[in-house]
Amino acid sequence: MNFAKAPRSLRFEAAVNSLGQTVENNSGKKVSAVAGLIAVASFSGAEAQQSNLPPVTVDAPVARPRPAASKPSPDQLSARSALRRAARRAQPAQVAPVPFPNAGSLAADRNPYADAAAPYKVDRVQASGKFPEPLLNTPKTITVLSKEVLADQNSTTLKSAVLNTAGVTLGTGEGGNAFGDRFFIRGFDARNDVFLDGMRDAGVSVRENFFTEQVEILRGPASSFAGRGTTGGAINIVTKQASTEKSFYNMDTTFGTDHTKRVVLDVNQVISPTLAVRAGGLFQDAGVAGRDYIKDDRDGGFIAAKWTPLDTVKLYANYIHTNLHGLPDFGVPYYRPGAPQPNNRFTNTSGGPYPDFGVNRNNFYGLVNRDYYSIKQDIGTFGGEVAITPDLTLSNKSRVQRSVLDYIGTLPEGPNTTTNTINLNPQSRYQVTENIANQTEATYKFGLAGWKHTALGGVEVSREIASIDKYANLSSEQLGGTALGSIPNASIYAPQYTFANVGINPTWAGLPTKVAIDTKSVYLLDTANYNDFVILNGGVRLDDYHIKVSGFSTASVFGAQDQRYSLPNFNLGMVLKPLPIASIYTAYATSSNPVGAEFDGTSVQYGGLAPSLNGNPNQIFGPEKNKAVEVGTKWELFDRHLLLTAALFQTEKENARESRNTTVNGQTVSLITAGAAYKIQGIDLGVGGKITDKWSVFGGLVLMKSEVTKSLVPSPQPLIYPTNVGLKLANVAHQSFSMLSKYQLTDVWEIGGQAVYRSKMYGGTFLAANQGTQLPSYWRFDTFVEAKVNKNWTAKLFVANITNKLYYDALYQSATPFVFVAPGRSVSMVLSARF
Repeated sequence: MNFAKAPRSLRFEAAVNSLGQTVENNSGKKVSAVAGLIAVASFSGAEAQQSNLPPVTVDAPVARPRPAASKPSPDQLSARSALRRAARRAQPAQVAPVPFPNAGSLAADRNPYADAAAPYKVDRVQASGKFPEPLLNTPKTITVLSKEVLADQNSTTLKSAVLNTAGVTLGTGEGGNAFGDRFFIRGFDARNDVFLDGMRDAGVSVRENFFTEQVEILRGPASSFAGRGTTGGAINIVTKQASTEKSFYNMDTTFGTDHTKRVVLDVNQVISPTLAVRAGGLFQDAGVAGRDYIKDDRDGGFIAAKWTPLDTVKLYANYIHTNLHGLPDFGVPYYRPGAPQPNNRFTNTSGGPYPDFGVNRNNFYGLVNRDYYSIKQDIGTFGGEVAITPDLTLSNKSRVQRSVLDYIGTLPEGPNTTTNTINLNPQSRYQVTENIANQTEATYKFGLAGWKHTALGGVEVSREIASIDKYANLSSEQLGGTALGSIPNASIYAPQYTFANVGINPTWAGLPTKVAIDTKSVYLLDTANYNDFVILNGGVRLDDYHIKVSGFSTASVFGAQDQRYSLPNFNLGMVLKPLPIASIYTAYATSSNPVGAEFDGTSVQYGGLAPSLNGNPNQIFGPEKNKAVEVGTKWELFDRHLLLTAALFQTEKENARESRNTTVNGQTVSLITAGAAYKIQGIDLGVGGKITDKWSVFGGLVLMKSEVTKSLVPSPQPLIYPTNVGLKLANVAHQSFSMLSKYQLTDVWEIGGQAVYRSKMYGGTFLAANQGTQLPSYWRFDTFVEAKVNKNWTAKLFVANITNKLYYDALYQSATPFVFVAPGRSVSMVLSARF
């Protein structure tokens, strides 16, 4: 361009435009914007002097080609990580002070999966690779109880938390195993479908909540996610993990009217920006409201560590120990006034739990000087994650676990309505369960034709072993007992043997049943998102399941079984998002229940596998097959702090197992057949989060209809039920409701409460409600008030079961069952410190 011949305005504009630009001269050296200032000054001075200068020609700068953008090399990533760590050490992040312990996103120990402004609303589940989308966009009903929900329910065990949830009921184990978390989700047994941080918690135990971050209840078949079983769903306990965000020191102390004294500690210490350790402890000395003599003592501890040596590497480890011990409660007897009447199907059963007919609800039928329970768990987990690239992550996790279930109890059975007496039958078990498992997963994110994919592939290997024995020498001849230890003629209305000196020294029988399950699994899941409008979800899993069982009926009679199954399963789902705050979905999934999957049961009636004894042939059947379809919708309302869910579902089971008694070699044995079928349909509604800044809610409503659609064996009560076909399922509350609500009155005071409803629940064998027994429906109401004393202390007063309602949790499967009585009214004060 020739500046001398150009108009003045253009010359000035060209000079100004050269400001701020950086060009390169012929030697490659950079010329700064100062050159532009010199140029402006030069021609301005020339204009002032009106002098004629020779024309100057400046060539336009030639843009040099830049290298194409590329991903940083491993050395560059390492250097960047080192610079970031150095910057963190030089200037530690400033964290706002916590004005109150439960101040949402400001709380140092906040739930990383929940909405910080609405802790009742959980946005994501722990398994981010299997479920990469928020719950809003996940084509499955998942109910998540955050630790804030658990605290406001005052739920200290998994059982109490889950029984406050619609759609879940409690059952009894083999021989009335009162000390196992035997849950029914959507009508199907899920007692061995409990997971801890995504890995199966093998064996039946009782789980405490002092180490729990949140409880995730997946509803509907989930074998492609979780493996064998999971017909009605699965439960995943998310444990508390160490955090490098901030140190905190928490303590909760409880005093209650049922002689409860409980202390829980939770401490997180940030050692460096890359290393943190978290530890906690539990002590409890307690009774049970409304039940005489029962003891519920507990102690335990946990420790967790996390180390992130690089931004792309995370290593972690944790260990949990729990010890629950005390005096067990096998409930009260069931009243049956005479022979059942024909055509008494479903709704009209004779009798009910004895407290409904005048017996004191506090009556204890056990032996204080003999009965006890001790339930221990030791669980160690370690693992790590490595981000190979920003889109590819590898993870590996290993678990070593040992559980002990040890108890002697007394079953109140066989009531005599003429003499008003019962038999006190001993029930015992010594079960040791061990589990070793390893899980390796790779998560890869990629784009294809406008779809954003998150694919996960995994391999899991596990070995579960159990030794199940019982106690001998339980006879009580001095009390009129039989050789097997049963004490007859105990009073129903005034038990007379409570403090009897039985004068025995129980020892292990020494005839254990040994169970070993080896499982090798491979699975592939993919979630594809198209512009947050259409989301597709699918997965396949193959489990190689191998079970071995051996045991004794007497010291000289030994039996064994060895079975192997290949279990393929899959799931499909599709989500449409008409609005960012809404989703509409449909899903289909399958699952499989092989023989022996519920291996704590030593008989097929309880999902276990018994050794071949006394001429009873091997129980070789194909796995039960389950399939389910679900359609639903989810909405986030009120500034997206409230999640509403609604779903219609249907689950079908085929090749279900049944039992019938027959005579083999002169002995009565229980033979198992396969080929039955069940079906359950329902609607599942849920809500969680905040309606306003001050009002939080969490709850649900589940309405179900169940039916036995095929049966090959006669009913155990033919006068009442000529056939099992058409019967409802047992151990299911077909209508259930729960709602927890909390309102913040002022900056200091909060009030809240909970309502829980369960409809009638029927007793029966192999899921069919065929025994003519039932538990009545009930409503239960709880309340609490909380005061923030200052920024570090809060006090919360709970009243559980305000009306002291007499209701029941579960009943045994026999025609004259015993029944578990739920706790009565209790008042407790919880003092919480947060530093």
